[in-house]
Amino acid sequence: MPVPLKTLYLTHPQGVLHDMGPGHPESPARLKAIENQLKDTGLIQSVLVMTAGAATREQVERVHEAAYLDELEQASPNQGLVQLDPDTAMNPFSLNAAYTAAGAGVSAIDAVMRGEVKNAFCAVRPPGHHAERARSMGFCIINHVCVAAAHALETYGLKRIAIIDFDVHHGNGTENIFAHDPRVLMVSTFQHPFYPYSGVEGRSKRMVNIPLPARSGSQALRSAVQDHWLPALADFSPELILISAGFDAHEDDPLASLQWQDEDYGWLTQQMMQVAERSAHGRLVSMLEGGYGIEALGRCVELHVRTLAGLDES
Repeated sequence: MPVPLKTLYLTHPQGVLHDMGPGHPESPARLKAIENQLKDTGLIQSVLVMTAGAATREQVERVHEAAYLDELEQASPNQGLVQLDPDTAMNPFSLNAAYTAAGAGVSAIDAVMRGEVKNAFCAVRPPGHHAERARSMGFCIINHVCVAAAHALETYGLKRIAIIDFDVHHGNGTENIFAHDPRVLMVSTFQHPFYPYSGVEGRSKRMVNIPLPARSGSQALRSAVQDHWLPALADFSPELILISAGFDAHEDDPLASLQWQDEDYGWLTQQMMQVAERSAHGRLVSMLEGGYGIEALGRCVELHVRTLAGLDES
């Protein structure tokens, strides 16, 4: 009898070394909270844990301009912090952490596409979905979900990839990179009006962006998914699902106010797994984006991974 495939959990110690200074909400404590939650609940024993390797320059250049990557290398400090924009800084470990975050996505794509695992979650930082083709912003340096998508398109010849973004902030970087690529559909929800004040005007038909008002809660999320995401995904019939998994729409997050609940993330995960089963042989890779209420982040990532692993209690 064949052994059931497991969910892959990818991370790297480099992600904790990236530190943008005291008081910054995108802190090493985020990954520590996730790791502790998975260990304390025993869930870590039920997934396949791997250490990510760094993406190559060639893999990253598929989605970022070479001149931008050169600028990052030149700016990377030997000590202290260098500000890339008002929200985003690098310490001596940050650039390696960003390349390793992208590498986690590449490794997850390989494992899922080769049928070695059921699906994957990448616990990585810095986040990526605000990083545009030629600039960093919003805590993001390299757009790791886009590197993963480009790797799948280039290496496995896929024709249709869907990127699901449920971070509370619009994934402007992902839209910037793939807006004109007919092989990629992006569906997203985000608080609006809110940083980065994009995603509403001038979007392409392949960007199913659903802005939600502050304090709109769980029902607005579920209506957006059922009324907009699911029909678009059914029409597109993706061969692979990628998720920009931000957990900052939670009611306990200090940076936003959509007021989602823990169970919303389990429900979202189930919905996207069902889409993956219908058209993509179950192939799904999820990558951490935002989430700054540390306790809520740990709980919601646990529920997300538990659902991916088929261990949810619903």
